[in-house]
Amino acid sequence: MNANRAIRWLVFAVLMLCLSAASFGEVFFGISVRFGPPALPVYAQPICPGLGYLWVPGYWAWDDLDGYYWVPGTWVFAPVGMLWTPGYWGWGGGFYVWHPGYWGPHVGFYGGVNYGFGYTGVGFWGGEWRGGRFFYNRSVTNINVVNVANVYERKVVVNTSSRVSFNGGSGGISARPTPEEDRYARDSHTAPLSSQVEHERAASQNRQMFASQNHGRPGIAATGRPGEFSGRNVVAAKAAGERYRAPKMTPQQARVSPSEARGAEQRSENNREVARPNEGSREASRNARQQAGQDKAEQRREQQQARREQQQAKQEQKRQQESARAEQRRQQQEQRQQRAQKQQEQRRQQQAQKAERKRQQQEQKRQSQEQRRSGHEGHDSGR
Repeated sequence: MNANRAIRWLVFAVLMLCLSAASFGEVFFGISVRFGPPALPVYAQPICPGLGYLWVPGYWAWDDLDGYYWVPGTWVFAPVGMLWTPGYWGWGGGFYVWHPGYWGPHVGFYGGVNYGFGYTGVGFWGGEWRGGRFFYNRSVTNINVVNVANVYERKVVVNTSSRVSFNGGSGGISARPTPEEDRYARDSHTAPLSSQVEHERAASQNRQMFASQNHGRPGIAATGRPGEFSGRNVVAAKAAGERYRAPKMTPQQARVSPSEARGAEQRSENNREVARPNEGSREASRNARQQAGQDKAEQRREQQQARREQQQAKQEQKRQQESARAEQRRQQQEQRQQRAQKQQEQRRQQQAQKAERKRQQQEQKRQSQEQRRSGHEGHDSGR
């Protein structure tokens, strides 16, 4: 079993290395499966190791012998000026098909899957290239500003907290490519780096990465660098994205043969040809719906911003009121202390006066006694 798996990975790696940047966008390494992957696990992002690294989110890959396994999210030293479009599982022709990720000048369609950390389902908001330097959005990425100076902060609104990891089919995400994403799909693309290929291969050889073992909660959910599966920069999943459901068939039964997949693709293409006469009107309708959706999303963002500003104003008002009350309490406390000190001083003065009167009375009494003794002595001497 390990020998077969090694041979498959060797063939895959050779093919990946042989692809040119131009040809990659024209070649499709589709894997077709009869059931979809588990939900995305919940995990934190390890800290960025340094300048030039770009986040590649984790995903569920497929092994013909053991089924789905988790490939941890990781920081990859990116080609200058290039962005990563994550791969995704999508329903098509009656099966779940893997659409590989790629490097390109823009982020294309990745199934609407919310991979997190800037990959909200549409585009990428974790950073941007400015010339030959990559700047990081610190609001959605884990950046040490001491080691990474190229940072900015831009709030990102995520419209869904779904952990669903596939597009279409039963329970899948219903997103479709925008016209802009369709254009990006025709860009010149570059295959995953050799470090990414090795990273996925290493994950496939780790038993704890398979969904059948971890039930959707891998012990290694993210790493600081590709292939770094131990150490302080390794992050475990906090939880599974949803309750794990064991598949009702074996991986061998679930895997769709290439000929069957080609037949399903041909049927889908024939259906598209039949429906093509109405494509223009459907495209216009789809564009109108997309524009309406974008307008609504913008309106929601503006409303959310207004609510945030209103909430901030209320919090500031509350803070000022609390500060005024605290100042009033402080002044009252000072007044009480001053009154107490004054009363204490008055008591001290009264006690001193009382002691002085007592001393004077005692002195007067002593003098009176002295005078009486003097008078008796004089009278006795006169006799």
